[in-house]
Amino acid sequence: MQHEVRVASSPRSGLAARRQGPTIARHLSHCMNDRIWIPAAFLFDEGMLLLHEPVHADRRALVASLLEFDYPKPFVFDNGVVRRLHFSPMYVQSEMVIRVPNDLSLAYTRKMMAFMLFMSAPRHILVVGLGGGSLTKYCYHHLPTTRITTVEINSEVIAFSDLFEVPPQGARHTLVQGDAVDYVASMTDRVDIVLIDGCDKHGIAPTFCDDAFYREIRARLEPDGLLVMNLVGPTDARRANLRMIASAFGARLLVQEVSIDGNQIVFAFNNTAYQPNWPLIERKAAWLARHHGLDFGRLAQKLRRTHQGPQRAPW
Repeated sequence: MQHEVRVASSPRSGLAARRQGPTIARHLSHCMNDRIWIPAAFLFDEGMLLLHEPVHADRRALVASLLEFDYPKPFVFDNGVVRRLHFSPMYVQSEMVIRVPNDLSLAYTRKMMAFMLFMSAPRHILVVGLGGGSLTKYCYHHLPTTRITTVEINSEVIAFSDLFEVPPQGARHTLVQGDAVDYVASMTDRVDIVLIDGCDKHGIAPTFCDDAFYREIRARLEPDGLLVMNLVGPTDARRANLRMIASAFGARLLVQEVSIDGNQIVFAFNNTAYQPNWPLIERKAAWLARHHGLDFGRLAQKLRRTHQGPQRAPW
């Protein structure tokens, strides 16, 4: 479940000035059976809000709930150019540019993919938090030999997965509805990479703030495996999770700021003796950039500066 701290655009700003793509109705006509849409201008720009509600629902009551920020379900904003998943009108949970649905639109998701600098061909990735499926989709389409398991606790999020073109279940992708804490504790096999992007409308999912959770993750990583986590929300919660990750993995973490979003991305290596070979990593970054389209060179440079900078615990 992806979460970027970014205030949603207001009427007559931002996206209202963008050139509209094909009509929204055409984009969404295939998925209106058990959902309703309402014009979005009262909350965002030109476009529509898609809610998972019965067709006879009281739309005035739904609008009031959205305006009061107490609507209890995820919802989708669509303007024909971008499609966003929201848990709250104030924040974008996930974003997809409709014409390039498998690209990573939000900055923090691109930084999370920097794990490829350290392990470019993982055998098995566990993604915690589906959101709009950005990380799952990117891994699925750009790592064709990798198996991906995605765990999402919220059935309402999963119900919107068709809108975001999440890969179907099959030999390479498994989507599990359940609590990631319980799922990790019950795992019997090991994975190479764990990507955690599980949030509620306030930030990091509170159930993750548990020392045992991170110890269980480390126990289920391959010896050279890697945990990558998106930290977002109140400072106290982020610091508490960082302390727990450091307790489980060792204090030498790579913590990368996402300056435009306020997020932090933490990289924790199962092999505490691992020392990045930065010249080799930067050469690998050039190859990855040619084959995968992300600015891996810049990501490598930022991580190298973080690694070689003053080793102050960010918590």
